[in-house]
Amino acid sequence: MSAMLTGTQKAALLLIQMGKQSAARVMSQMNEQEIEALTAEIARLQSVDDETVSEVFNEFRRSANRGGGLIVQGGYSYAQRLLEETLGREKAAEVLERLANRIQIQPFEFLMHADARQVVSLLAGEHPQTIALVLAHLRPEHASAIMAGFSPETQTIVARRIALMAGASPDVVTLVSDQLKKKATNLITSQEMTSVGGVQPLVEIINRADAATEKLILEGLAQEDPELADQIRQMMFVFADITLLEDRAIQLVMRAVDISTVATALKGADEPVKDKILRNMSERARENLLEEIDLMGPVRMSMVEEARSQVVQVIRKLEETGDIMISREGEDEYVA
Repeated sequence: MSAMLTGTQKAALLLIQMGKQSAARVMSQMNEQEIEALTAEIARLQSVDDETVSEVFNEFRRSANRGGGLIVQGGYSYAQRLLEETLGREKAAEVLERLANRIQIQPFEFLMHADARQVVSLLAGEHPQTIALVLAHLRPEHASAIMAGFSPETQTIVARRIALMAGASPDVVTLVSDQLKKKATNLITSQEMTSVGGVQPLVEIINRADAATEKLILEGLAQEDPELADQIRQMMFVFADITLLEDRAIQLVMRAVDISTVATALKGADEPVKDKILRNMSERARENLLEEIDLMGPVRMSMVEEARSQVVQVIRKLEETGDIMISREGEDEYVA
């Protein structure tokens, strides 16, 4: 989300959007320090999701009343070409040499835009540690989609390895990346100890999984490593945690979820959860919801779990955008 980007990162995105010639003209008006800072960010921005780019562009358009198409990829090559347009080839080479330590090329960049099914096919037969290493380097939502393509047994093993992974040697990362890149030539176009993996990345991956995948992973981990499974559950937001949300947050969630989905999700739910939701609806909406619950009769548990997963996904998305705040057990409270 654009709110998480620094001003320099937003400026880098806008320069990419302008194209090399226009960006070069803009950068020609900057001092060398500003150019270096922007170049470093452009080189790091291997890919940015469309939504974030649109937000940054709209923010700029509101203030400058400009428009245009969206270009969502930067990268080292783009940064190099832009610098050469701005400073000339020799000077550009000097700047890039100075920036070498600040610019880190993202491992497994060639997988960033691959279809999840293709990546599953690519990783099929690889050692679980290799799969864990790759998934830990990808965006959580992408890694989650890939994880869903593996068997429950593989999901459990890989999930545990991600959680227990403390770091990876850059030589190992490079070796694995190079080997997979060779293997993927017909599929994809495209330091110090690198900190990857751990419980939090795994939680983010599971958070973005569908209900069935989430259940399989957690059940498998509970058998393999009960302590780890408990730790992950404590860090995740689940449907029953709705009672932890503020009233305003519940109201935002209810506006974003279809009433039939809410009705299905509330089938068999604990009274505190039902009460929390019903108290934050208008009288008419509350009556409609209760009527919907009564009319639907018995519902398969799998449908209930899927509906609850959809509600939770909305809550997690609202938390990511900063529209709501989730208070989890054990966290410090806020005071006015």
